[in-house]
Amino acid sequence: MMNDGMVIETIRGLIRDGEVHRDLYCSQEVFSLEMEHLFRNAWVYIGHESQVPNKGDYFATELGTQPVLMVRHSDNSIRALFNRCPHKGTQVVIDRKGNTGKFFRCPYHAWSFKTDGSLLAVPLKKGYENTGMPESCASKGMTPLAHVENYRGFIFAKINDAGPDFDGFFGESLSSLDNMIDRSPEGRLEVVGSPLRYLHHCNWKMLVENQTDTCHPMVAHESSAGTVKQIWEQEGGDGPKPMAVECILPFMSSYEFFENMGIRTWDNGHGHTGVHHSIHSDYSAIEGYFERMVTAYGEDRAKQILDENRHNTVYFPNMMIKGPIQSLRLFKPIAANKTLVESWIFRLVGAPDKLLERTAMYNRLINAPTSIVGHDDLEMYERAQSGLMSDGNQWVNMQRLYDPAEDDSPNATYNGTTEAQMRNQFRAWEKFMTLGIEEAAS
Repeated sequence: MMNDGMVIETIRGLIRDGEVHRDLYCSQEVFSLEMEHLFRNAWVYIGHESQVPNKGDYFATELGTQPVLMVRHSDNSIRALFNRCPHKGTQVVIDRKGNTGKFFRCPYHAWSFKTDGSLLAVPLKKGYENTGMPESCASKGMTPLAHVENYRGFIFAKINDAGPDFDGFFGESLSSLDNMIDRSPEGRLEVVGSPLRYLHHCNWKMLVENQTDTCHPMVAHESSAGTVKQIWEQEGGDGPKPMAVECILPFMSSYEFFENMGIRTWDNGHGHTGVHHSIHSDYSAIEGYFERMVTAYGEDRAKQILDENRHNTVYFPNMMIKGPIQSLRLFKPIAANKTLVESWIFRLVGAPDKLLERTAMYNRLINAPTSIVGHDDLEMYERAQSGLMSDGNQWVNMQRLYDPAEDDSPNATYNGTTEAQMRNQFRAWEKFMTLGIEEAAS
């Protein structure tokens, strides 16, 4: 087993200016270190309050590889707990969602817990008299996550005490979440349905990097979006576009389009494409929507909200949102070479239903296991995962438009085809991988 000094040395040896070592993607040992350090030191999204609207409602998920759940407590607050009975370690719930009533009951020995995790009752309690049970870990009930934040309905959690608080971690990057929420005339979102789940045989970081990679769409998606473009042009290529065509065609935009689009980076690994425009900028107007926004916000503010068309916003380490299309993707790590992708959609409360129809269609067309676009990306990820096993070159290049000055000023705007956001993510990766170790040593 590596000591703390060896861990820090190993981590820092995997990153150079504009390059990262293949072990970041291929090594199960590095993956285990990520679960032990990175995913415990960073703030990670676990769910939305609309998934647990009633007291006793719960939603089970994972933070890194840790089974956790969020639940609506009896005081109407949302609590986040490790999904583990303190008695024998049994997962208390295995359904993704449900209502537990006023308490959780372990299916193994019937220990029960209030919805804040505190111990409620133990069968045959007299068997624990004079055993030291009150001082045991088991008596404390289901362990709550140390840090939980509800930001306008989005629930984030952090396991460790190390590192910045919620505001310090996200900073100005929360403006992307704000814009997505503000697109509702009532300033509220609701999760709609279950996510599209899609297993990828590749490392989770490949998917995160791809969210701000603007040099691949016109290449990797030529077989799908390119075919749609060809058919549309054969049909005349003018007049109102069907919704599906409107969603897919922008993937074939030119390099110049993406260069001018721009990329913005923020501290701690966050960033977004689409500073000036995006593939969502030219969607057709939905009848009645702008009028509802004007009624809610006034004309100037309504225009300001809707003119902001950010493409993909990455929230480090493993979340991406599309504000203009009201979708969220989670890249959930399973192993060094296995990732579960969850693609969620939201309803803009108070907005016309046609917006939700477009959001659902986009999600099916682009993110589903049956997608014609998503398979292009999947093939590239899995080819990369296999190709990285080649010993001809052990480094992955990320030098496009690299400027050493960016290392010291992460809050900046760049040419839209830069790999600055990828580099930004790996600076954050190193920071949060070593954070707790360094604080413990100091």
